[in-house]
Amino acid sequence: MGRSLKYEIPGTDWRRSTLELADLGFEGLFGPEFNSPQERVLEIGFGRGEFLLELAAKNPESAFLGVEVSFKRVLKMARKVGRSGLSNIRVMEARGEVVLGDLIPADCLDAIWVNFSDPWPKDRHAGRRFIRPEVVADVAGSLVRGGLVQVATDDVPYAHQISEVLAGESRLRNVHEPLPWLADVPGRIPTGYEIEWREAGRPLHFFTYERIAAQGGGELK
Repeated sequence: MGRSLKYEIPGTDWRRSTLELADLGFEGLFGPEFNSPQERVLEIGFGRGEFLLELAAKNPESAFLGVEVSFKRVLKMARKVGRSGLSNIRVMEARGEVVLGDLIPADCLDAIWVNFSDPWPKDRHAGRRFIRPEVVADVAGSLVRGGLVQVATDDVPYAHQISEVLAGESRLRNVHEPLPWLADVPGRIPTGYEIEWREAGRPLHFFTYERIAAQGGGELK
């Protein structure tokens, strides 16, 4: 028999809803103490949460929103954030494409992280992959000029798709060019899955793209 799910939150419950994000805006989720954060950071699919927790601990003046589709993972992450005592993280149960497409305004975020999203390896499921043109268009529109989107995958076919889709967005520039990606990023905070996959010898792919001015000078998201 598996463990029963614990619902109580030790400390402050920093879970927020999509309705709150729509009503209050990104900074409104964090209250007056973060009305002018150093950076506004979004992680799509935080998984077990260790990456987001460490990133927030190292950058206490920045505001971090983590989004996951799994209620159980959001609950577990809320418990971890509550135990950590960190006040610069908010977590939300939502689809990343909905948050980016409908709830984050243009020119809002300084950084977006997508770490090892589901590669949906079967051909008939490939359309479910998170990194696809319409989503990347919303990524680009949500970033401030000079903002970064950082993507990681261990799946080789998905890596090639990610490379093609990111390179196809005119408002983004590959920071690592002429290389399409890096196999290792010194100093990067590893996720738990990343450590396991590296030890297993699986190939890792790390992408970093920067928001640049739109071609033709437009500012539409």
